[in-house]
Amino acid sequence: MNPAAEVAQVAPQIDMSFWSLFWHAHFVVKIVMMGLLAASVWCWSIIVDKTLLYRRTRRDMDAFEEVFWSGRSLEELYRELANRPVSDMAAVFVAAMREWKRSFENGGRSVASLSQRIDKVLDVTIQREAERLESKLLVLSTIASAAPFIGLFGTVWGIMNSFTAIAVSKNSSLAVVAPGIAEALFATAIGLFAAIPALMAYNKLQAEVAKAQNRLEAFADEFSAILSRQIDERLAA
Repeated sequence: MNPAAEVAQVAPQIDMSFWSLFWHAHFVVKIVMMGLLAASVWCWSIIVDKTLLYRRTRRDMDAFEEVFWSGRSLEELYRELANRPVSDMAAVFVAAMREWKRSFENGGRSVASLSQRIDKVLDVTIQREAERLESKLLVLSTIASAAPFIGLFGTVWGIMNSFTAIAVSKNSSLAVVAPGIAEALFATAIGLFAAIPALMAYNKLQAEVAKAQNRLEAFADEFSAILSRQIDERLAA
């Protein structure tokens, strides 16, 4: 029989919609598909959450830098920020000023090593802020690397099931082979659907974290220089 004629006869009898491919898949393949779809939803929730967070972080850092370099008193700015939750650049500022004030509240006996302590406080605070911004990005990396292989597992299992059906029915026509192979390949497609956005988003969001961390480090260096100059003036006096 002509293969083209066989395909024409079989095609109308086979529902190749996404729902049909899922519904008629082996239960193992169904579990793989549902897991990948859940991973995709989780991935997109992280992408949206981090995109909004980084946009808000950029806006907050811009606003803080505008206030900081406006010539406003550091003591006044510290009193305004010290008793409320702060993050990113404001957190770096508050941590350094808190160490500064603690040293002078002790009568200035520990001023000599204050500059080194402030630098350490700045480094720790920046690291903490970077970890906050990077949280959950590892999930995107894991989904990007694992989802294709999980989908491939579903594909292999589905093809094995198709070959088993061929052996049982002793029939290698498209009516027996095509649905099982289509269901199996659908698992790989879902794996790629979850992995590709996760990989692209991970690279983009990781770059945003690096930019924010660079801004924090640049601010910390400038602020440390200001405090170091004031320490030298107090020691000279």
